[in-house]
Amino acid sequence: MAIPPVRRLVTGHNENGDGVALFDGTAPNVRHRVSGVTSTLLWRNQILPVEFSSGEDWSLGDFPVAPPEGGVVFRVVDFPPESEAPDIDNEAMLAEMGLDPNQNAGREAVHHSLHTTRSVDFAIIMSGEIDMILDTGEIHLEAGDTFVQQGTAHGYINRGAEPCRIAFVLIDAKGG
Repeated sequence: MAIPPVRRLVTGHNENGDGVALFDGTAPNVRHRVSGVTSTLLWRNQILPVEFSSGEDWSLGDFPVAPPEGGVVFRVVDFPPESEAPDIDNEAMLAEMGLDPNQNAGREAVHHSLHTTRSVDFAIIMSGEIDMILDTGEIHLEAGDTFVQQGTAHGYINRGAEPCRIAFVLIDAKGG
């Protein structure tokens, strides 16, 4: 099934200080991952508090999944149904995401998608359904549901018949 592109509108200011649309159209930074996931990076900032952009497109470039130290990432991720996803191992998935491919060494990964980022993640299920995997079990989520993930080992399985689209904001975090 074809996944529709993500439209992205980014506002800013012109030379008179008026609010204007800096970018409006299909988000340009789309990655098709070996896991079958499609990840569309909408924006990225290197430091908090965020400074307003002078017109530069902060989504362009090849970045890891996790936010930069002291930064934030905004992306939309499309998860294919499990029946359409390729069979990959956890180490390959972690490496492609720019995460330590050995982060699950010494522990049995309950699913190939299990990973940890040093971030607090805010998410909204935009369409479809998905199961979030945690160390202690699974939680079913549907369109309209939201979640806050605080640096836990987690992963996702789409057992539905349609792709699941999730909007994520990842903010660098401390603790654990």
